[in-house]
Amino acid sequence: MISNRLPKMFYGGDYNPEQWDHGTHLDDLELFKQAGIDIATLNVFSWARNQPDEVTYNFEWLDNYINSLYESGIYTCLATSTGAHPAWMATRYPDILRVEKDGRKRKFGGRHNSCPNSPTYRHYSVEIARRLAERYKEHPAILVWHISNEYGGECYCDNCEKAFRVWLKQRYGTLDAVNKAWNTAFWGHTFYDWDEIVVPDHRSEEWGENSSSFQGISLDYTRFNSDSMLECYQLEYDAIRSIIPDALITTNLMGFYKPLDYFKWAKHMDIVSWDNYPGLNTPVSFTALAHDLMRGLKDGDPFMLMEQTPSQQNWQPYNSLKRPGVMRLWSYQAVAHGADTVMFFQLRRSIGACEKFHGAVIEHAGHANTRVFRETSALGHELQKLGDQLLDSRIEASVAILFDWDNWWAIDKSSGPTVALKYVEQIHKYYKALYNRNVQVDIVSVDSDLSGYKLVIAPVLYMVKPGLAAKLEQFTENGGTFVTTFFSGIVNENDLVTLGGYPGELRKLLGIWVEEIDALLPSMRNSIVMKETIGELSGSYECGMLCDLLHTEGADVLAEYGTDFYKGMPVLTRHAFGQGEAWYIASDGEETFIAGLLQHLCQQQSIQPVLDTPAGVEAGRRVKDGQAFLFLLNHNAEAATVELGSLQTSNMLEDQPVGSSIEVPGNGTIILSVK
Repeated sequence: MISNRLPKMFYGGDYNPEQWDHGTHLDDLELFKQAGIDIATLNVFSWARNQPDEVTYNFEWLDNYINSLYESGIYTCLATSTGAHPAWMATRYPDILRVEKDGRKRKFGGRHNSCPNSPTYRHYSVEIARRLAERYKEHPAILVWHISNEYGGECYCDNCEKAFRVWLKQRYGTLDAVNKAWNTAFWGHTFYDWDEIVVPDHRSEEWGENSSSFQGISLDYTRFNSDSMLECYQLEYDAIRSIIPDALITTNLMGFYKPLDYFKWAKHMDIVSWDNYPGLNTPVSFTALAHDLMRGLKDGDPFMLMEQTPSQQNWQPYNSLKRPGVMRLWSYQAVAHGADTVMFFQLRRSIGACEKFHGAVIEHAGHANTRVFRETSALGHELQKLGDQLLDSRIEASVAILFDWDNWWAIDKSSGPTVALKYVEQIHKYYKALYNRNVQVDIVSVDSDLSGYKLVIAPVLYMVKPGLAAKLEQFTENGGTFVTTFFSGIVNENDLVTLGGYPGELRKLLGIWVEEIDALLPSMRNSIVMKETIGELSGSYECGMLCDLLHTEGADVLAEYGTDFYKGMPVLTRHAFGQGEAWYIASDGEETFIAGLLQHLCQQQSIQPVLDTPAGVEAGRRVKDGQAFLFLLNHNAEAATVELGSLQTSNMLEDQPVGSSIEVPGNGTIILSVK
């Protein structure tokens, strides 16, 4: 836990002093003190400096910086430096270089260019992690260990192909099981020897970004790639843990990053950390969703905000400045959703290469007289004032949205029914309807315990894994409300269709069966015509993209299609199941429809919002030892007044009680303790 390491929220970020002279470093120390910086992430990309050849290791430079920072009251988050291998390693050991999906072998360059199944990479990455742990195992400055950096990408080399066959043997046991799981009778793909299995790249099964002739093969290779990188992380983790049993170890994740199954990764992380880089036009609801996903990876535990930019990014098409107040606002949004740290990339701007225009606490001007420094300094002093009050507080939610990486991969690799279907967009659509009403949400996996929730939503649950249907039935039978949508219950974990009618294993729970699925052109629309008023829902609502043509098997029909040859067929159903209800939405409804339906279901289950606020003002709540903390986040440029009613509150940053209402400045944040 962070609170065991430092009695306040960590405030700092990535620091690359090896890029600067000693005088600049001394200037930095003074500026860090002014800004309230108390932790620096070191050694992220320093492998080449640490290890100039196979047998030589130079850590003296790192000693100097760790000690210098510590003497100035700044702790270290120590990275293992394995995010970018040295040039000499690539030259002497070409097995370390990745092969692209089109079969091209990479040369040295970039940073994520190490094959995860390279014996060379695994050997040297573990060795340097072990040597770092031995050297700094008793150093009081080291609070967190940071393995590699933003794992990602894929490799299709011969080593990966061989390792893939081993992975398949471990997963399936026999070739007969593989052939069955992949349905290899299709197109004469039956395998009679393990060596006949090749990687699904552009030379074999795949074309374009996602398209595959054999989704089962491609799906398993994506799983394998995620597991391969996880093994690399785990090897370094074990090396550190064997020397420092109580080390706090993490690696920085990237929110909705498709190639890696973060629910699986989180089981091997002591604390989740992640890098938050929304653009100027990213919906604030989507950023909130990403924070909630990161919190959900370890069942609601607080997470580390490892990186964000103080102002400007370098890699988006349009790298806009964060407007005055927005850095503070988005920092506190992370805290409101479960962050126990506020950290940046980077503390000082680089002078060259691709990140020279990525913002930093210390800009190229090199002094404190900048807008960014004034804002970061002000936030640093606020966090010092808050101390440990917010640390270890939790978020209480009665609503869960189910998210599954395997489901995401399988949908995107599907050969139909429409290219318009985007899994994460559907997740966000349902989340946003709740976010706009300040209803707090947990993002959960298929393995999560659902018993503590009143409402569980699973948009586009295309893949139903073993045991999930029974878990959802038990949840609903015990009084919960379950909601799912079109294109759900189609396949099993191997992407094989569950026969007998969609939605397969969910058919009993939902009380329906789907005969056909119509994919509409972008220009085509249908409508959801309500048969009765439900809450605030009445009349007609637009829908499109996919339309399930379904029949009921015990479910009540609450709305019907308004046009086309299936006019009058059910589009919204409700099925009583035990003490609860299971709802099915057969098409992609407009936002007003989704919002109205979820509002009705929340009211039905007595799920209350944190607070009623004006549009654009987000309200979040964290709780610790019975004490509640209320976050008011105004994402509008103009001030807004929030009615607090009878709540007895105090402004935590101004140490004064608050009346029945409070004005939140434009792009402003107010944190209240609730008595």
